[in-house]
Amino acid sequence: MSRFEALQRRVHKREKLLEGRYQQAIERKDALKSSWREAWTPGRIVIAGLVSGFVMGRAEPVKIAVKSGNLMQIVTLLSGLFAGTNAQDAAQSADKAAGQAGHAAREAGHAADSAHAAAQTSERDAA
Repeated sequence: MSRFEALQRRVHKREKLLEGRYQQAIERKDALKSSWREAWTPGRIVIAGLVSGFVMGRAEPVKIAVKSGNLMQIVTLLSGLFAGTNAQDAAQSADKAAGQAGHAAREAGHAADSAHAAAQTSERDAA
């Protein structure tokens, strides 16, 4: 087996690895989406609505903050905490998988460049 064929095999292997990592990233994104939706149970939605309604209507300084829009951002942030940590774990896993897929893509690109250079060298040697 020539060096060029070995490099071609490595490139093909890396491409398959990249495709697998890409598929894993898609599956983890779908898992994140479903766990996010599952975390928002009707009870949690009602509690978040009651808490935000109480906070919005309770104090006069809060009404001033509402006009600036900052309180709504805070309430939205706090209601997201009720969703649980499963969504955060899934997001971190998806980010990690995306990073690994990017790394594999770079490696496959380097291997392809090496294979191309080896092919040109072997063509020159054959001529």
